[in-house]
Amino acid sequence: MIYTKEVELMCPVAKGAKHEPAPIPEEGKWIKAKKIEDISGFTHGIGWCAPQQGACKLTLNIKNGIIEEALVETIGCSGMTHSAAMAAEILQGKTILEALNTDLVCDAINTAMRELFLQIVYGRSQSAFSDDGLSIGAGLEDLGKGLRSQVGTMYGTKAKGVRYLEMAEGYVTGLALDENDEVIGYQYVSLGKMTDFIKKGDDPNTAWEKAKGQYGRVADAVKIIDPRKE
Repeated sequence: MIYTKEVELMCPVAKGAKHEPAPIPEEGKWIKAKKIEDISGFTHGIGWCAPQQGACKLTLNIKNGIIEEALVETIGCSGMTHSAAMAAEILQGKTILEALNTDLVCDAINTAMRELFLQIVYGRSQSAFSDDGLSIGAGLEDLGKGLRSQVGTMYGTKAKGVRYLEMAEGYVTGLALDENDEVIGYQYVSLGKMTDFIKKGDDPNTAWEKAKGQYGRVADAVKIIDPRKE
């Protein structure tokens, strides 16, 4: 340790009050975090790239400072999906400090990691008041039974109005319109279910029919349009 001459000439003054770190809630306990291994929690966060053409939702399950589970979901940038594949391999097994200072390939994923780091070290995790936190695998619950990200894709123009393209239920195949050409429902096909049916032996046409569904007053529609073609 190197001290300046000014500091060397100072007389020592004893430290009085012991200022401990403020306790933060972690998995049902109040923890005074002093080391990386003191940090545990499950949380989500959103990151974005510099040109803001894409975004990443990152989910981490951290136990004793180690990332035990990572879910990386991306939207808006084709290259980001490939970056996510690499990031998901990089993240698990690292400490949160290592992960914060690791290049996670994509600007949006790095930003999401930064946001999650701030949440978790300040005790703002989703599992702050859950005894023993969430089990490894809890990150998949947001995806539902089909293990697909919840995606909403809607498009609209002043000239031609709205088009629903993708809902949480799946790929929108038809928009139901009433006599005023207002949307009153939609038809969809769950691509995850369709794929599972095909894997189980159904032919594609049968799988397509079995995976179809609808929402709203489709039966009352005056006409149904293809949102991608009409």
